[in-house]
Amino acid sequence: QAHDFITCLPQGYDSLIGDQGIRLSGGQRQRLALARALLKDPPILVLDEATAMFDPEGEKSFIAECHDTLASRTVILITHRPASLALADRVLRLEEGAIVENTRFVAYA
Repeated sequence: QAHDFITCLPQGYDSLIGDQGIRLSGGQRQRLALARALLKDPPILVLDEATAMFDPEGEKSFIAECHDTLASRTVILITHRPASLALADRVLRLEEGAIVENTRFVAYA
């Protein structure tokens, strides 16, 4: 999705972004940050509320597009949004800094 909105910018990938250039929405900034993180191809990736600025459809799209890419690395996903759990093999639930649940992810029908 980052590629789609980047190619729509006036100068595409050469567009200036920020205070002196084009302002991006919160969702666009998040997509760009995620794309940059994935391009670095790190063995461990920490995603803290990575889809918080996405609308529900954008979140579903991100999950579908990134599932295979993220499967080949260790990902620590911090989220309050149940849809993001589709990326998880294991779910740890914390309360007041302590692990209170440690389960394998099961998709609910």
